[in-house]
Amino acid sequence: NRAITHYKAQGIDLSKILYQPETPPGKPVYNTTTQEHHLEHVLDFEILGKAHPAIYRKEKVWLEYPISNINRTTGTIISNEVAKLHGENGLPEDTLQLNFKGSAGQSFGAFAARGLTMSIEGNSNDYFGKGLSGGKLIVRVPEKADFSPEDNVIIGNVALYGATSGEAYINGVAGERFLVRNSGAKAVVEGVGDHGCEYMTGGRAVILGSTGRNFAAGMSGGIAYVWDADGSFKNLVNMEMVELEPLDGQDVEYLKGRIEKHAAYTGSTRAAAILAAWDTEQARFVKVMPVDYKRALAELRKLAEQEQAEAKQAEQTVQG
Repeated sequence: NRAITHYKAQGIDLSKILYQPETPPGKPVYNTTTQEHHLEHVLDFEILGKAHPAIYRKEKVWLEYPISNINRTTGTIISNEVAKLHGENGLPEDTLQLNFKGSAGQSFGAFAARGLTMSIEGNSNDYFGKGLSGGKLIVRVPEKADFSPEDNVIIGNVALYGATSGEAYINGVAGERFLVRNSGAKAVVEGVGDHGCEYMTGGRAVILGSTGRNFAAGMSGGIAYVWDADGSFKNLVNMEMVELEPLDGQDVEYLKGRIEKHAAYTGSTRAAAILAAWDTEQARFVKVMPVDYKRALAELRKLAEQEQAEAKQAEQTVQG
């Protein structure tokens, strides 16, 4: 083996790493059994037993279940069934509506497929909506909650990591690294921790509250709208790849529509207050726009206009 005599190997001693201790007779020193995951007991299989009309016949189904933090990746096996049958197009919107009450475990709604709507009356752990793939996720505080959602964390860290499409509405604050590597999902939340929208490449985020530090670090695509109530947001943004801009007419129209949806889905008092004073509050929003993304959009618009002009000119030539 030439690697042994290679000059870079001189002086390297791996004996302690490669050392094999004495073991009792019959005791294996490598993996000899398969791990029992107990997947047959996960909540998704219980749901699948009642969701056949939605998944196989595209009939609308509404189901409700309690949930706790031992229920992890809830919705993922269901989405796998949807994808196997219907591909990336999934199901029509809101075909299968699942309402949960309690505290969801990690990765609630991971890879949720189009047509699947999952709502929690309670809260959720880390990796909420990981890899969201067209589904709709909603988190709202319990009706009898005695705390202000906009001042309390309701979902954990790294929510919507790597999401590609779909929607999320969170009636409270998210932990750190919200929407990291999001490439297409649209989300509304009432505050985030550090590193929000990190490495985002697409999609849109609406933040109806404060952010932590280092917002938009490595953000190369997508757009974020942040409600900057006290004017401190500019000090929390990583400006290496983004610019801060005022809203234009299209932004205002999109933003209002998205906040109206958030209020309807979650009953958010903050969303309702912003909408009630919309003429004043819309001016408090800051648009976070990646520089390269802005240039790419401008080039695409220019190309589309050029193609339209050429098509029009060709049509006039034919008519002439």
